[in-house]
Amino acid sequence: MAASCIFCKIIKGEIPSMKVFESEKTLAFLDINPLSSGHALVIPKYHGATLTDIPDDSLSELLPVAAKLARATGAEQYNILQNNGEMAHQVVKHVHLHMIPKPNENEGLGISWPQQNPGKEKLQKLLEEIKAKM
Repeated sequence: MAASCIFCKIIKGEIPSMKVFESEKTLAFLDINPLSSGHALVIPKYHGATLTDIPDDSLSELLPVAAKLARATGAEQYNILQNNGEMAHQVVKHVHLHMIPKPNENEGLGISWPQQNPGKEKLQKLLEEIKAKM
Protein backbone atom coordinates (compact mmCIF):
# COMPACT_ATOMS: atom_id res chain seq x y z
CA MET A 1 0.00 0.00 0.00
CA ALA A 2 1.06 3.56 -0.63
CA ALA A 3 1.11 5.81 2.43
CA SER A 4 -0.29 8.86 0.64
CA CYS A 5 -2.92 7.04 -1.47
CA ILE A 6 -6.48 7.94 -0.48
CA PHE A 7 -7.79 4.50 -1.50
CA CYS A 8 -5.08 2.74 0.54
CA LYS A 9 -6.13 4.89 3.50
CA ILE A 10 -9.74 3.80 2.95
CA ILE A 11 -8.63 0.15 2.81
CA LYS A 12 -6.75 0.59 6.12
CA GLY A 13 -9.76 2.29 7.71
CA GLU A 14 -7.93 5.60 8.16
CA ILE A 15 -10.59 7.35 6.04
CA PRO A 16 -14.23 6.32 6.39
CA SER A 17 -16.16 4.98 3.41
CA MET A 18 -19.59 3.60 2.69
CA LYS A 19 -18.54 0.00 2.05
CA VAL A 20 -20.90 -2.16 0.05
CA PHE A 21 -18.56 -5.15 -0.34
CA GLU A 22 -15.27 -6.33 1.14
CA SER A 23 -13.16 -9.45 0.74
CA GLU A 24 -9.51 -10.31 1.23
CA LYS A 25 -8.59 -8.84 -2.18
CA THR A 26 -11.31 -6.32 -3.03
CA LEU A 27 -13.23 -3.39 -1.59
CA ALA A 28 -16.29 -1.65 -3.05
CA PHE A 29 -17.81 1.56 -1.73
CA LEU A 30 -20.16 4.31 -2.81
CA ASP A 31 -18.62 7.24 -4.68
CA ILE A 32 -18.85 10.42 -2.58
CA ASN A 33 -19.36 12.50 -5.75
CA PRO A 34 -21.68 10.21 -7.71
CA LEU A 35 -22.77 10.73 -11.30
CA SER A 36 -25.99 8.88 -10.45
CA SER A 37 -27.59 7.03 -7.57
CA GLY A 38 -25.69 3.79 -6.91
CA HIS A 39 -22.38 4.99 -8.45
CA ALA A 40 -19.75 2.90 -6.68
CA LEU A 41 -16.04 2.16 -6.90
CA VAL A 42 -14.49 -1.30 -6.89
CA ILE A 43 -10.80 -1.41 -5.97
CA PRO A 44 -8.17 -4.07 -5.47
CA LYS A 45 -6.57 -3.96 -2.04
CA TYR A 46 -3.21 -4.34 -3.81
CA HIS A 47 -1.90 -0.85 -4.63
CA GLY A 48 -1.00 -0.11 -8.21
CA ALA A 49 -1.52 3.01 -10.29
CA THR A 50 -2.62 1.32 -13.53
CA LEU A 51 -4.22 -1.95 -14.52
CA THR A 52 -0.90 -3.38 -15.69
CA ASP A 53 0.61 -2.74 -12.23
CA ILE A 54 -1.77 -5.18 -10.54
CA PRO A 55 -1.15 -8.96 -10.39
CA ASP A 56 -3.85 -11.05 -12.09
CA ASP A 57 -4.95 -12.70 -8.84
CA SER A 58 -5.70 -9.25 -7.36
CA LEU A 59 -7.84 -8.37 -10.40
CA SER A 60 -9.93 -11.54 -10.38
CA GLU A 61 -12.85 -10.17 -8.33
CA LEU A 62 -13.17 -6.68 -9.82
CA LEU A 63 -15.61 -7.41 -12.66
CA PRO A 64 -17.67 -9.97 -10.72
CA VAL A 65 -18.11 -7.45 -7.89
CA ALA A 66 -19.02 -4.70 -10.37
CA ALA A 67 -21.67 -7.04 -11.85
CA LYS A 68 -23.04 -7.77 -8.37
CA LEU A 69 -23.24 -4.02 -7.71
CA ALA A 70 -25.15 -3.46 -10.95
CA ARG A 71 -27.63 -6.17 -9.96
CA ALA A 72 -27.91 -4.86 -6.38
CA THR A 73 -28.68 -1.31 -7.54
CA GLY A 74 -31.26 -2.58 -10.02
CA ALA A 75 -29.50 -0.68 -12.80
CA GLU A 76 -30.73 -1.85 -16.19
CA GLN A 77 -28.29 0.38 -18.02
CA TYR A 78 -24.88 1.25 -16.62
CA ASN A 79 -21.23 1.88 -17.44
CA ILE A 80 -18.22 0.04 -16.06
CA LEU A 81 -15.33 2.47 -16.35
CA GLN A 82 -11.64 2.01 -15.61
CA ASN A 83 -9.16 4.82 -16.44
CA ASN A 84 -5.35 4.56 -16.61
CA GLY A 85 -3.27 7.74 -16.55
CA GLU A 86 -4.05 11.44 -16.42
CA MET A 87 -4.86 11.85 -20.12
CA ALA A 88 -7.35 8.98 -19.71
CA HIS A 89 -8.99 10.96 -16.86
CA GLN A 90 -7.56 8.96 -13.94
CA VAL A 91 -7.54 11.16 -10.83
CA VAL A 92 -6.68 8.73 -8.02
CA LYS A 93 -3.50 6.76 -8.80
CA HIS A 94 -4.89 3.46 -7.51
CA VAL A 95 -6.68 1.11 -9.90
CA HIS A 96 -10.44 1.34 -9.58
CA LEU A 97 -13.55 0.46 -11.52
CA HIS A 98 -16.57 2.73 -11.53
CA MET A 99 -19.98 1.09 -11.71
CA ILE A 100 -22.17 3.98 -12.87
CA PRO A 101 -25.91 3.44 -13.31
CA LYS A 102 -27.36 5.28 -16.34
CA PRO A 103 -31.03 5.79 -15.40
CA ASN A 104 -31.70 8.57 -17.92
CA GLU A 105 -30.05 11.00 -20.34
CA ASN A 106 -29.15 13.50 -17.60
CA GLU A 107 -27.65 11.20 -14.96
CA GLY A 108 -24.72 8.82 -15.18
CA LEU A 109 -21.75 8.93 -17.50
CA GLY A 110 -21.79 11.08 -20.62
CA ILE A 111 -19.13 10.30 -23.22
CA SER A 112 -18.11 11.02 -26.79
CA TRP A 113 -16.66 8.34 -29.01
CA PRO A 114 -14.28 9.86 -31.59
CA GLN A 115 -14.02 6.91 -33.98
CA GLN A 116 -11.15 6.54 -36.40
CA ASN A 117 -10.93 4.65 -39.66
CA PRO A 118 -7.36 3.30 -39.88
CA GLY A 119 -8.08 0.89 -42.75
CA LYS A 120 -7.62 -2.84 -42.98
CA GLU A 121 -3.85 -2.76 -43.65
CA LYS A 122 -3.06 -0.70 -40.53
CA LEU A 123 -5.39 -2.85 -38.43
CA GLN A 124 -3.74 -6.04 -39.72
CA LYS A 125 -0.27 -4.69 -38.88
CA LEU A 126 -1.46 -3.68 -35.39
CA LEU A 127 -3.03 -7.11 -34.90
CA GLU A 128 0.26 -8.84 -35.67
CA GLU A 129 2.23 -6.53 -33.35
CA ILE A 130 -0.14 -7.09 -30.45
CA LYS A 131 -0.39 -10.86 -30.95
CA ALA A 132 3.42 -11.13 -30.98
CA LYS A 133 3.54 -9.48 -27.53
CA MET A 134 0.73 -11.47 -25.96
